[in-house]
Amino acid sequence: MIHHTYTSLGAELRHERLEATAMSETFSTELIPAADRIDAWEWNARRFCGDCRFHFPDRRRFHGSMATKNLSGIGLSLFSSSALSFQKFPTASAHPENRFCTVITQFEGARWYSQNNAVVVLKPGDSTLIDSAATWSSDCLSDCVRLYVRVPRWLIEDTLRTTMLPSARRISVATAPGGALFRLANSLYREADVLSHEESAAMLEAYFGVLSGCLAVPRTDTEAGNSDRILACIETFIEGHLAESTLGPVEVAAAVGISVRHAHRLFAKKGCTLGDWIRQRRLERCRADLAAPRLRERTITDIAFGWGFSESAHFSRSFKQQFGICPRTFRSQVWGDSWQKSEPDRHVKHFLGATGSRQSRPS
Repeated sequence: MIHHTYTSLGAELRHERLEATAMSETFSTELIPAADRIDAWEWNARRFCGDCRFHFPDRRRFHGSMATKNLSGIGLSLFSSSALSFQKFPTASAHPENRFCTVITQFEGARWYSQNNAVVVLKPGDSTLIDSAATWSSDCLSDCVRLYVRVPRWLIEDTLRTTMLPSARRISVATAPGGALFRLANSLYREADVLSHEESAAMLEAYFGVLSGCLAVPRTDTEAGNSDRILACIETFIEGHLAESTLGPVEVAAAVGISVRHAHRLFAKKGCTLGDWIRQRRLERCRADLAAPRLRERTITDIAFGWGFSESAHFSRSFKQQFGICPRTFRSQVWGDSWQKSEPDRHVKHFLGATGSRQSRPS
């Protein structure tokens, strides 16, 4: 059944041209002037992803590469990049026969993916399925490499024998089916340039057969366990975006792919609001910077604005409410003359402990 479906790919997809061997394209920011790297990356990535909204935590140091191969109508795209997040929007006008799904396999680093209120964290070797018919998002805080296998949606539906696709479900490399899927994905990409049409058909048949086995396994995740994973992803996203003054519940919920109401429910279980958590994390970062020797030349306002605050008066009030001391007094006591002359690092650590949050930090 799978073999018959796959070999009829050319007749079903009018806009795809079948090739006996792979067609390859590559791009790297190393070949682009630093000032143009972000624009070049976005332009090339959108050729594959379509309508995407990107965010680069460190635009100046961003680097990445992508290599795309077309193996008998199946797109294989290897993305490698430094920290990068994005949100992908579906194409509303796409005809059913032109809709796609993406099987993502993580090669290096850890990255999370979110769709339809489900969040999955992939480590090297893990895989997941994403449905292009719905909005999805992804983020990582460090370098990572991932392979996207772009498959016609009808082919996935035929393979799984269902139209209800199990998106954003972790396929662990530690399981036998998950390990086999990883090895096949790796081989498909690395051998694509030398496979004959018959060989590629056989490998793709094996790949989809294993994928079907992976996704047909009943889920055993509890609702509480899934909530914990979503909450962990939210906290990770917040930590990586605290410096952005626009960061708020709406932006966080959109990035993770859940509703604002659901995000608030998750934090209500922690005894705080999402906005409270963001403010407390910013204040913790500001307090650490105010006590940091290397930042003594920076003004209090610069430090506050650097962590997402937009008004110095509001920052001072929030800081005093949180720690029981205003930021200027805190800094002067930490770095007073008598403190600098005798083991300043030890005194700073002692003082930070003594001026702990007056409001208990959410756990």
